[in-house]
Amino acid sequence: MLRVTGVKLSLDEDKSLLRNKIAKKIRVNENDIIEYIIFRESIDARKSEQIFFVYTVDVKLANEQTVLKRLKSGEVTVTPPMDYRFVQPGHKVLHHRPVVVGLGPAGLFAGLLLARMGYRPVVLERGADVDTRTQIVSSFWQTGRLDKDCNVQFGEGGAGAFSDGKLTTLIKDKRCRKVLEEMVRAGAPGEIIYSYKPHIGTNILKTVVKNIRRKIIELGGEVRFNNQVTDIFTEGNRLIGLEINGEHTMDAEVVLLAIGHSARDTFAMLHSRGLLMSSKAFSIGVRVEHPQSLINRAQHKNFAGHPRLGPAEYKLAYHSPAGRSAYTFCMCPGGVVVAAASEEGGVVTNGMSEHARDRQNANSALLVGVRPSDFGSDHPLAGVEFQRKWEGQAFSLGGGNYIAPAQLVGDFLSGRSSSGPGGVEPSYSRGVKFTDLKDCLPGYVTATLKEAIMNFDRKLKGFAMPDAVLTGVETRSSSPVRISRDEKCRSNIAGIYPAGEGPGYAGGIISSAVDGIKVAEAIASIFKPSVHYPDH
Repeated sequence: MLRVTGVKLSLDEDKSLLRNKIAKKIRVNENDIIEYIIFRESIDARKSEQIFFVYTVDVKLANEQTVLKRLKSGEVTVTPPMDYRFVQPGHKVLHHRPVVVGLGPAGLFAGLLLARMGYRPVVLERGADVDTRTQIVSSFWQTGRLDKDCNVQFGEGGAGAFSDGKLTTLIKDKRCRKVLEEMVRAGAPGEIIYSYKPHIGTNILKTVVKNIRRKIIELGGEVRFNNQVTDIFTEGNRLIGLEINGEHTMDAEVVLLAIGHSARDTFAMLHSRGLLMSSKAFSIGVRVEHPQSLINRAQHKNFAGHPRLGPAEYKLAYHSPAGRSAYTFCMCPGGVVVAAASEEGGVVTNGMSEHARDRQNANSALLVGVRPSDFGSDHPLAGVEFQRKWEGQAFSLGGGNYIAPAQLVGDFLSGRSSSGPGGVEPSYSRGVKFTDLKDCLPGYVTATLKEAIMNFDRKLKGFAMPDAVLTGVETRSSSPVRISRDEKCRSNIAGIYPAGEGPGYAGGIISSAVDGIKVAEAIASIFKPSVHYPDH
């Protein structure tokens, strides 16, 4: 096939015109095109009076070599190989089935890869299946009764199951396409493979997660919910087994550790058992909410509301002269702010959108970077305690019962407490108490956020809207811990392979899934699968 770049459609031109546009681009008849596949879609909005969708397509022709010779332009090349290739299995005997701990994106895709390669993995998840989990989370949002093992952070699908389902990533890795293709096989819309800003929304993501879990089981794997690893057993610095739920044990010589960024009790246990880890930089801040219509106008100008464009997004960054950086993260168009606590006595916020992105408000994390020198200790888990401190202060400031403290942007910038909402109704699922957020954020975070909001208002008109709502606090943007691993993904305890966002090697759904695949490949390249594993 030939890869053709720079094929344009205007906003009002349907994708059905692509064949004609491709034919004109490479100067052939439409009938000469046997088939074409969209490889990538992007958007060109450099000119305010016109917006184009720009496509890269792979085209199959009967006379490809003739066309390639005739067109000297770099806009037509031979399509490179894109098929994922499984690693060659190793030769070392694996006496027990490999264990995957955690069923977030890293664990899910690691389990799927190992299952496809015949390793029959056992996947342990401390929370419930995604349907039961959804009911438990909904109950928490309505009543304030928190399940510490099954919540927005823990359970099938990981933290990403209650998010925008955003599938963008900055990493360049061949495994990204593998992840997207597996998602499409599991029920995601086909356009996520090429879309310029792919997302599937929390409602569709839950179906995808269930179908991948079913595929793992169909291929000989096993998934056990409500199974938390509460201890590990070693012999001569080598893993030999696991304790489950404080009462059961299982033999294990290879464990892919895909715990999420909020598995604080597991971090503490592993540290006490000698697993090498260190504190790492992360970010804290608030969720900011604007009317989605304001964001649409600011980003799409005269084309705001056009059905082909959908709800507008933004991604902003600011570097303060004082040395701190602020940025927006996990922006949720047409979404809501949700209660995301996983421990009693702490308020944690996150954002979530369904596939339609049709709610009234846009929300995004508005974060400031913090580093180990801010934590007040050089202990590897100092970042965890730093998070707990500010989550606890937000809980107290909100008055308890997981009600969140909130403040209007205008009041925040002026340094005064807010007494109630203005033109933007806060969407936080447990309800908010209007107050002064400086009492639940470090002073340098508050100062940097004020600078950033004014800077962002110059880049995106209306960002500093006085009635926009800030809801605190967001502390779980990434892991506060990095578990050490070498170039073959091995920790200092033989048999433990850290993977994904929790151990500090990814951020977001796609990069976590890719890292899970990468670590599963590392395991597969050493060990050979067997049909004679004993039962766990």
